[in-house]
Amino acid sequence: MKLKKNLGITILSAALLFSGIGLSADATTNNTKTVVNHSEKKDLPNIKILATGGTIAGSSDSDTATTGYKAGALGVETLIKAVPQIKKLADVSGEQVTNIGSENMDNSTLLKLAKRINTLLASKDVDGIVLTHGTDTLEETAYFLNLVVKSEKPVVIVGSMRPATAISADGPLNLYNAVEIASSKEAKNKGVLVTLNDRIGAARYITKTNTTATDTFKSPEQGYVGEVAGGKVLFYNEPTRKHTTKSIFNVSKLDKLPQVDILYTYQNDNRYLYDAAVKAGAKGIVVAGSGNGSMSDAALSGAKDAVKKGVIITRSSRAGNGTVTHEASDDKDKFVTSDSLNPQKARILLMLALTKTKDPKKIQEYFNEY
Repeated sequence: MKLKKNLGITILSAALLFSGIGLSADATTNNTKTVVNHSEKKDLPNIKILATGGTIAGSSDSDTATTGYKAGALGVETLIKAVPQIKKLADVSGEQVTNIGSENMDNSTLLKLAKRINTLLASKDVDGIVLTHGTDTLEETAYFLNLVVKSEKPVVIVGSMRPATAISADGPLNLYNAVEIASSKEAKNKGVLVTLNDRIGAARYITKTNTTATDTFKSPEQGYVGEVAGGKVLFYNEPTRKHTTKSIFNVSKLDKLPQVDILYTYQNDNRYLYDAAVKAGAKGIVVAGSGNGSMSDAALSGAKDAVKKGVIITRSSRAGNGTVTHEASDDKDKFVTSDSLNPQKARILLMLALTKTKDPKKIQEYFNEY
């Protein structure tokens, strides 16, 4: 897809149009740093924006296209300049970590992000982090960082459901809100936060629930922790599970994570996927079970044999809501249950748990606490 060279001709955002800024698409994938100063006032908080690509940095030839665009087409400088109003909120600088669709986010990039964020937050010159990210796997990155960031300073992950070139692009306002949240003293010590569509969610609870709608991110059972309304950041709840500074997980000396796979249950499934995962080197398997994490006899046979080979089996659910209860049979089979974590987040915690222990009882404690 050929990108339009001047996004001022299309629609990057209303802010771009009114400010008269003509910008070129920047599709860099290198670890370049772009610093943009936006301060109008003294003594504003210093917020670092780390960009990873995604729809919020997406571009299309058509200003009515909200699907079929190129994700990660624009650089961090373009995103920041599209929202000049943030200069009233904070001193902002940007850094391009990568520029990809989040379906291509991998373990090595997660580790890179975590280490960079911890380095930045250790500096007295950084008061908070905003991370731009594609929405498809945003919740996984958010939960990973929630477990490994070692600071009480705000970390806010933001994305959008429509590309920057769309008529009604949601990215600019989402980014503005993210900077406002990261600049808020009330956002400290709440773990990693996620914001889209004026809502604020906790990384532990938030999940994507719709393929294309702008209000896709929800916390169906635990609820949002806050919102941005009338230009104010408002908090109503706090996550109760351990996170950030209370977490025992530390990736500062890790260069890779254990392989953990997710296997989906369905009618007429069989054990061969379990056998294949073990053969491929899986150290853990998360089962997206039906209902309360149930498994067919055939799948159960494969899972039990995997345990005999040292693989940790964690029962989660494909249902989307609810807690997978821990039963006596789980202790007998040496299975772990995921509490209320969906399969993709259970995989994140299991990877980190395996950096500490291979004892299913201890790993179960982690799932109960985090």
